[in-house]
Amino acid sequence: MEKNKKIKVYLYTRVSTSMQIDDYSLDAQKSRMKAFCEFNDYEIAREYEDAGKSGKSIEGRVAFNNMKI
Repeated sequence: MEKNKKIKVYLYTRVSTSMQIDDYSLDAQKSRMKAFCEFNDYEIAREYEDAGKSGKSIEGRVAFNNMKI
């Protein structure tokens, strides 16, 4: 890898219920992921979020389905 070229990463956050949105917030997830990226010198290319969406299936998870690799 070239010197000074950062690894690009995508952040994806999701909670399945409104209670989780309040108790295990999307902001808390983002904060932890951003700290991890900063520690490892990763560049955040884009952020995606699905609030109140089940993890059982990708159906209905718009942000997940919009992620591009």
